[in-house]
Amino acid sequence: MKTILVTGGLGYIGSHTVVELLQNNFHVIIVDDMSNSEKFILDNIEKVAGKRPVFFPFDLKRKELLYQVFEAYEIDGCINFAAFKAVGESQEKPLDYYENNLFSLINILQEFKARNISNFIFSSSCTVYGQADQQPIDENTPLKMPESSYGKTKQMGEEILKDFATAYKKKVSLLRYFNPIGSHPTALLGELPIGVPNNLVPYVTQTASGIREKLSIWGNDYDTPDGTAVRDYVYVVDLAKAHVKALQKLMAENSDTVIDIYNLGTGKGSSVLEVVESFERANEVKVPYQICERRAGDITIAYANADKAERELGWKAETSLDEALRTTWEWQKYLESRK
Repeated sequence: MKTILVTGGLGYIGSHTVVELLQNNFHVIIVDDMSNSEKFILDNIEKVAGKRPVFFPFDLKRKELLYQVFEAYEIDGCINFAAFKAVGESQEKPLDYYENNLFSLINILQEFKARNISNFIFSSSCTVYGQADQQPIDENTPLKMPESSYGKTKQMGEEILKDFATAYKKKVSLLRYFNPIGSHPTALLGELPIGVPNNLVPYVTQTASGIREKLSIWGNDYDTPDGTAVRDYVYVVDLAKAHVKALQKLMAENSDTVIDIYNLGTGKGSSVLEVVESFERANEVKVPYQICERRAGDITIAYANADKAERELGWKAETSLDEALRTTWEWQKYLESRK
């Protein structure tokens, strides 16, 4: 049984991916500092997967603790989710984002280098493309300097990993997500924003449940059909499955040096207003909203060409926007039942 280190494994995408790994007979070790999660997520992973991962609660910038994990376990690969991720917040706290997102990555790679470990999957983002000149965006689309400090850390992380793979003959996979949404069909795992949500969908669910008075829509004067920003919303369980497929491909590669890059999205763009309408339709609830000024760091439109992932990984997003948003409402109701 292969042992996989999952950093940020109690987070949103991380927890869903841990379930998929456990269900595919991987042994999983989670390191998570709990800055964007809660301990009950670990229990719920066990309920969903029928197995409990090993868990260490510490900050990856603490090199001495990371060293102890690598000393104690023979690790075969890593999926790195550990990062601050809010676009708006990154504009207000850029140094926090550079320190957290890049130093933790380098610390893990130092252990990989020292112990001659390969098979590294990086949680990247479509923000590395900036505002692309053409849509849909494929992996050959030129990268632009992202608008946000968050996006810049993802672009820098990719460059670090490309240099790492080339210099030390390692196998890495860079997974560029578009916009993950939804919750596990059991309603036991989902996005768990701390404080006021920075992402659209948890803000929608909190507004529908009365936690927020109104949804703030950041700008309605974009050059899009209804004036609101357009994104590619991909269901989180579909996304989690892509990580397992990418890991299996890396492990099967005979070459010493591999740099795989994949877009993970549905191939379809949806505007903010379309997401609100879909949520209302799927769950038969109303979402009051207000139009606000544009938010710093946001781009106008981004949606994926994910043909490469389908061709090389055998992966394709399968879940509709309505169904993904139905699961988010079930998750919100579950959270409220815990109070």
